[in-house]
Amino acid sequence: MANSTFKGLNAVQRQSLVISLTAFFTSLLLIALVSVLVLIGYRGVAYFWPEPIYLITSKHESGEFPVLANIYRDLSEQEVTLKYSNAKHPYGSQIRIEQGGLDSVELALDSAEIKLKDGRRILALPEYIITPTHAQKSLTEFSAVASEAALITAQIESINSTHLAPVHEALSQFDKRDVVKDAPAREKLVNTFNIYQKRIFALEKQRAEYQLRIVFPNGEGMLVPVASIQDIDFVSRLTVYEKWKVLLSEVAIFLTESPKQANTSGGVFPALFGTVLMVFLMTIIVTPFGVLAAIYLNEYAPHTSLTTVIRVCVSNMAGVPSIVYGVFGLGFFVYTLGGSIDELFFSDTLPAPTMGSPGVFWASLTMAILTLPVVIVATEEGLRRVPEGLKAGSYALGATKFETIVRTILPIASPGIMTGVILAIARAAGEVAPLMLVGAVKFAPTLPIDSEFPFLHLDRQFMHLGVLIYDGAFHSQTDGKSASMMFAACLLLLVVVFVLNILAVILRARLRRRYHKG
Repeated sequence: MANSTFKGLNAVQRQSLVISLTAFFTSLLLIALVSVLVLIGYRGVAYFWPEPIYLITSKHESGEFPVLANIYRDLSEQEVTLKYSNAKHPYGSQIRIEQGGLDSVELALDSAEIKLKDGRRILALPEYIITPTHAQKSLTEFSAVASEAALITAQIESINSTHLAPVHEALSQFDKRDVVKDAPAREKLVNTFNIYQKRIFALEKQRAEYQLRIVFPNGEGMLVPVASIQDIDFVSRLTVYEKWKVLLSEVAIFLTESPKQANTSGGVFPALFGTVLMVFLMTIIVTPFGVLAAIYLNEYAPHTSLTTVIRVCVSNMAGVPSIVYGVFGLGFFVYTLGGSIDELFFSDTLPAPTMGSPGVFWASLTMAILTLPVVIVATEEGLRRVPEGLKAGSYALGATKFETIVRTILPIASPGIMTGVILAIARAAGEVAPLMLVGAVKFAPTLPIDSEFPFLHLDRQFMHLGVLIYDGAFHSQTDGKSASMMFAACLLLLVVVFVLNILAVILRARLRRRYHKG
């Protein structure tokens, strides 16, 4: 019936109907896309926005009240989640309670969110600061007292790096050479170690005497070491301008620090760095191989059924599930190729693997194989668009086939090549499953790049934003603040992909303007 009705329309009506349906489904797609972006953006920004602190009393059976808490309301508005602190749970706990079960909810203007350097947070009422002289100082002097504690911390770190680290290195060398414990040189090092260790103990004891006295609504108090405090925010007093300042400082911490508390607080810098490094290495690997393969298929390979089969296989490779590439990378690159490299060049460290274990290089190589079909197809399409007249003119002027390809065909096809690179970057940056098999982990203590030779350590495991988000999804199902961190990481991943693509699009546009002026 519908088919006969469509046939009964004239050409203009059919075209109008097709355009209307296309516009309708395009609008639905745009609405869905914008809704996802708005949700991610809203929940992501909520991680940085300072939540007001309330003094809450209730007759709840848990007997935890009164407490200072942040309130996270349920979508149904019938239940609320309280993230609170008290003497029993100073670093935070959660409870869900019915909206009507709260006896009183008051804005606690004198309360503060005390952010610790290890990622934990305390909601309490700060009273005063205690110094080594046992003098009580007001909270207005917190910055000065924190600076004094920071100077002591700097002294401890200086002793560790300047004096103790060389002693540890020398002692480890003695252990490798099986030097006896009563050797004079060894005893001298041990005595030096003990001297500096006692100095560190004395400094740590002095630093521990800088403390912040806080109390909870039930009157119980506790002391918090000043050296462990990152910041104190009286969030319930903040103006909108001050809240934006706090938000920007939280964003800076998020982008520059490592994850803390099982990836539920702190920053994502190692994951951000690892994502960008992996995509960069993947791009360096996949671009030349993809371009060379496309040049061979388009310019050198004979037009036979075998070439057709190869093109079909290349196109079908783009549809292979990514986890298959991960298994291939683990089995071939890591265990086979990496194991062979260890036997040839790192035999002295065996059985501990060097290149025979998952790392950033194998992850980049696996993602290069995964995105190779995209680059080949896009590059070959760009090569086909080069006018035959330009090729014939190049040959007529005496250029060889190689010179024609390098100086005429590739520059004209460069925008198509960049299109393939853009698609490869977009796919590689968002993949998770294969990376978890070939190098990406939820926490890596050291970056793949540091100041030690050879500076770029391709054998090291790395963190990735996608893996961090995957891990956070399991740790934050009942924690509103941690869930917001997961959305913030999602937002950052979208920004990274967007920026990388924008840079590639700008380069493609410049190449197009340069070689397509006519």
